[in-house]
Amino acid sequence: MSTLRSLAARRALLDTSAYFALADLNEQRHPDADTVHNRLVTERWRLFTTNFIVAETHALMLNRLGYRYAMRFLAQLDDSLTTIVRVAAIDERRAREILRQYDDKNFSLTDATGFAVMERLRIPYAFTFDRNFAQYGLNILSTG
Repeated sequence: MSTLRSLAARRALLDTSAYFALADLNEQRHPDADTVHNRLVTERWRLFTTNFIVAETHALMLNRLGYRYAMRFLAQLDDSLTTIVRVAAIDERRAREILRQYDDKNFSLTDATGFAVMERLRIPYAFTFDRNFAQYGLNILSTG
């Protein structure tokens, strides 16, 4: 049973900031992102993201790094084992509740839907450099 529990614990949601740090070699957090990502792959973690995060990441890469990077991101995601979770209506409702509840924070709708998906699917960790995930009380993967 503990083996099953440890496998279930090795589940993480990948956020836009992690994808961007992995893609941009000039990004200051690139070495940390690379270290965490290599650990996740080596330890065979189950990785998740949402369709909202995919759209946000594509737009960010398109605007900051250009078309080739944005398209490479989509192609690599398609070839990866990462599960893309479609944000459901229940997740959007929960996200709006989160945004109302945390009116002192600057959570985006994409962040809040990510939190809701993590709650619904019981994903215990986030691979992110976005402090909003920690502000919401989620476990953040780091190099430490």
